[in-house]
This record gives sequence, structure tokens and C-alpha cells, in this order.
Amino acid sequence: MPEPKRRRPRHRRTTKFLLGTGAVLVLGAANAPAAYDFASTRYHAYKIGQPEYKAGHGEWTVVDVPEKYRINTIHAALLHTGKVLLVAGSGNDATQFDAKTFRTVLWDPEKNTFKNIPTPADLFCAGHTQLPDGKLLVAGGTQRYETLEGDVEKAGGLMIVYNENPDKPKTLPEGTRFTGRDNGKTFVSQAGIVVPRAEKKTDPKTGKTEVTASSARVYVEAEKKGPEHQTGAQDQYAVSGLQGAEKQNIYGIAQKLSFDKKDFQGIKDAFEFDPVAEKYIRVDAMHEARWYPTLTTLEDGKVLSVSGLDEIGQVVPGKNEVYDPKTKEWEFLPEARFFPTYPALFLASDGRIFYTGSTAGYGPADQGREPGIWDLDSNEFDKVPGLSDPDLLETSMSVLLPPAQEQRYMVLGGGGVGESPKSTDRTAIVDLDADAPRFRDGPKLYEKARYPSSVVLPDDTVLTTNGSGDYRGKSDSNVLKAAIFDPKTNKFTEAAAPLVGRNYHSGGLLLPDGRVMTFGSDSLFADKANSRAATFEQRLELYTPPYLHQGGERPVLRDPEGGERTVRLGATVAYESEDPQAIDRMRLLRPGSFTHVTNVEQRSIALDFERTDGGVEVTLPENPALVPPGWYMLMAVDERGVPSEAVWLHVPVSKDAPTHKTTSKDPEPALK
Repeated sequence: MPEPKRRRPRHRRTTKFLLGTGAVLVLGAANAPAAYDFASTRYHAYKIGQPEYKAGHGEWTVVDVPEKYRINTIHAALLHTGKVLLVAGSGNDATQFDAKTFRTVLWDPEKNTFKNIPTPADLFCAGHTQLPDGKLLVAGGTQRYETLEGDVEKAGGLMIVYNENPDKPKTLPEGTRFTGRDNGKTFVSQAGIVVPRAEKKTDPKTGKTEVTASSARVYVEAEKKGPEHQTGAQDQYAVSGLQGAEKQNIYGIAQKLSFDKKDFQGIKDAFEFDPVAEKYIRVDAMHEARWYPTLTTLEDGKVLSVSGLDEIGQVVPGKNEVYDPKTKEWEFLPEARFFPTYPALFLASDGRIFYTGSTAGYGPADQGREPGIWDLDSNEFDKVPGLSDPDLLETSMSVLLPPAQEQRYMVLGGGGVGESPKSTDRTAIVDLDADAPRFRDGPKLYEKARYPSSVVLPDDTVLTTNGSGDYRGKSDSNVLKAAIFDPKTNKFTEAAAPLVGRNYHSGGLLLPDGRVMTFGSDSLFADKANSRAATFEQRLELYTPPYLHQGGERPVLRDPEGGERTVRLGATVAYESEDPQAIDRMRLLRPGSFTHVTNVEQRSIALDFERTDGGVEVTLPENPALVPPGWYMLMAVDERGVPSEAVWLHVPVSKDAPTHKTTSKDPEPALK
């Protein structure tokens, strides 16, 4: 009997042990996915940190931005000082807009220092481009945020103000009151306007004089809230505060003033940002208010401004204008041509404008969407066919493939018009030097994606990164992938995955040291169920391409002592280098200016060069349409594709650069 008593406790202990083991096994099985994910994450972090992985795929790091310099970066441009201008304006934040809190930050990527820049207007959703002297032209922005139907508290709409006085214009300030002749209702202007003087013509044969009233447009709102203040028919409106004959000469006419959805509205303001003084300088305002415009620098250094939403939230009906940096003034192109907002308009090497079809935001689905080549002088537009998924061009990326002399353009990704959930992994390439230019499909992008960002690299490849499968990242559709396209092989190579998801309001720029910076992202929701509002992605990221992980020495390029930084087209200039025999090619890269999947500035130009005992002599092309005036980064690249750090070179306006006819006269709209 004593023996069993000793064995039974042992049996019970054994039972407990087995049960305990079973419990551990069950719990282990339940936690297996988490354990696997943890181990997998640690292995991935180990893998991407290895030198051989970086040499093949590159590396991403997040920039440490002090809190007081964190902004909702919507726009970014590289300046010839090597610093990056980060522009938010109100940053797609109505609270900031109402408080008139507009932000710009200047970032020095070499020192990783930041500076807040006073911002004189809401430059949110402006256009921008590099000027010949190195300043950055910024034009347009936000006058008013959109208000969805049901949230509109005051009736409002378009008031057309007429002036029948041929002797002088009339200025009406913001807050001017308009009272209906028939309906008796009063509306208040939301911006100041200048109504030009009326046009006066005298017939030389009869001596009879005709006066045609001039007009200006302004958005007006009812003085008070409530449905009783809306109107349903056209009426003529008297302008308050006028005296004498002005009461008859100045008046307004409005159609329905209602509670319909109110779109974003643009401004006419324009500024030059001075990289040396580090401040904005106001210049002459545009004739048309623009929100979401594209600015393209032309071969004579003037700037073409196209599209955008106007002061009442309608797409500008094809009234395109040109800025002259010498006079600081704007004039219209003589004939109108319509484009949706933020059209990708590149200066082609023959001086015409190539429209790839890429856009962002607003405009009819069936107008102004076809790619083509636009002659600014004749207003002729030669369509370029062959693009697959032509209904998925909105929020696609377009890029001039390197080197720019080959005139091959690539379109990547994109989605349906408006808030469509559709997206595509299509890429397409067109050669404008072909007898009959036609898009042909390229290799598939890493995933179906709206808002991919592409950056031209000095080794004649193109980095493309990020995007989202759905509109503004809905349903947790951010794409954490990147790839490098080689135009010579027509293939993508997988790059290291970015650490931060980026979609709407994001972009990227090449830096003078050969790295790439990425910024922004404005997801609608923070979860797959689309139930929690997202916050703006304020982090900046740096990508170090594989060519900076090859080991060994980089090529070195230096300004010669006493050498000139300004080099005219067709001229030759010398630069110093310790090992000129290691230099395989020379590239001239225009600094980027990126917003809303649009960067028509960036281009890489191959330069003729000769090696000397102490360096290289490079010769610039003679074509100002290939090399528009401005500041450029000059980089030496060795046979491994490793670039030198950039030296800056200034190309002035060529005396042989053609100029385009402009006029002060308002053209007939291309879109009624």
C-alpha cells in the first residue's frame, strides 16, 4: 500500500505537467502569427541593413524635423542655394485658412537645418517654376475652401460686374454690397476686383461712337444665413457706395445665387521667392485667378500659366497667360485652349509644349484629356495616340526620360476622374522624335497606383515610389514600394521599400548630393474600414540610391579657381577633377519643382565633354528649348553610375531664344 501512495502523487504531478505542456503548446500555436511577424520584421530590418542589400536596392531614412518646423508640405522646390523650399500655405486645413496661418519652411538638407519663412498669401495649391535668375515663381493659391452641399450656410455664387464708363476703370473692395433691383436681396463680395474701363470705338467713316461695357467676376454671399436669401432667377444688382453717373455705369448681374456645393476658389496673386534673400517678393497679379495651375518655363525664360479653378470655383476656360520676368507682368496667349487642372505640360526640344494627358483634380471627363503637342503660336494641337487605359490618366505621373535629348516621355500609373476608386499599373512611353509619335506600353509598375512620384537620377535612370491603389489612400491602399526604371533596358528594378506611405499631396526631389527626398501625403482615412479620419503626413524621407552604396571613391567635380558659373548655350567651360579618366559621362540636371504628381521642371541633359590633365571641359547644347534658362546641377558620373556631388551652373537667356506672341486682350474662352 505505501508504494501506490508514492506513485499517485507522481502521477498527479505528471498529469499536471502534461496539462501544463498542452496549455503552453496551445498558447504557442495561438501566438504563432505574432511571433512569426515579429521574427520576420526583425529579419527584414536585418536584411535591408546589410551593405549588399543597400548596394542593390538603396536605403530609406526618415528626416528628423523639429516640431516647430513640421508642416503639411504640399509643394517643394530645390533652389540653387542647395536648400529646399517646402510650402504648405494653409496645408489643406480649413482651420489654418480661417486663422490666416500660412506656412513655408526652408530646409538645408546638407546641414539638416530649418527656417520658417513668412508667407504672404495662401499658396496652398499654387503653381511654381524656376526662373532664369534662380528665383522661384509661385502663382495662384486659395481664396476659399470648398463647402459641400448641405454644409453651405449662406446663399452665394457668381456676380458679373459691368462698367460702361470708357474713361476709367473702377475698383471695388472686398465687402462691396450688391442689392437686387427686383428681388431686393443683398449680397456681399468676397474679394476685391478691378473692373476695366469700357471699350470705346469710333467709326472713321460715320464718326459714330460705340461703347462696349467691360466686366469682371467676383464671388458673392448673402449678408445673412438662411434659405430665404437665395435667388432663383437672373437679376440686375445696384452697387452700394456709388455716386452720380457711376450708379448707372457700374452694376452687377447674377443668375441663381444658391446653396449648391461651393468648390475651392483661386487667387490671382503671384510672387517670386528669392533664394538668397530667403523671402517672397510680390509681383504683378495674373489676369485669371488660379487654384491648381501648371507653370512651365519657356525657352526665352518667360513662364506659361495654364488651367486652375478661378475665383468662383470654375475651371479657367482655356485662358492661358505668360509671365515676363523682366517686366514682372502677365499677358494672355491670343487664343484659348482648355486643359483640366494641373496638366503635365513639358517644353519639348522643338519649342512646342507636350501634354502627356496627366492631370490632377478638376475638369470634365471628356474635354482636354487627350495627349498631344501644342504649338503656342498657331494654337494647333497634334494629338498623340496609343495610350492604354486613357480613362485612367488623372493622378498619373509623367516624366521626361533621361537623357532629355532623346525626347522620350513616360506616363506611370494613374486613376479615374474625380474620386474614382480605379487605378492602373500601366506605364507608357512615347518618342517625340519619331515620324509619327505614338505611345507604346512600357513595363508594368510595381502595383496599380495613383499618385506615384518619379525622380530623374544622374545615372540616367528614374526612381518611382509610393502611391495608393484607391483615391487618397482609401481602404488602407497605400503602396509601400519603389522601383528604378532603366530606359536603356526598358525594365524596372526593385528598390528598397519606403518607410512612409504617401499618396495625394506628396512628391519627391533629387538633391545636389545625389540623394532623393520625399514629402507629404494626405490620406482621407487612417484605417481599412474608412472610419477614422487621417492626419497629414509631415515626415520627410531620404532615399540613398544604390549608386551611393558601391564603395570606393565618388567622382569629384570642382569649380576652377576664378572660373565662371554663368555659361551660355554652346559655350565650353572647364572643371577640375582628381581622376578625370574615371569620368564616363557628364549630366546637367534642372532642379525639380514638385506638387500634385506634377514636376515638369526636372530634366537631365547629356553634355559633350573632353578629359584634360586636371579635369574636364564640358560644352553646353545650343538649343534653348532643350536647356531652358536657369540654374542647373552639373554632375560627373563614372562607369559604375556613381555621380559626383553637384556643382551649380547658371544658363542665361539665349539671345537666339524665340519668343511667343502675347496680348493684353482677354481671349474668347475655349470652354463655355
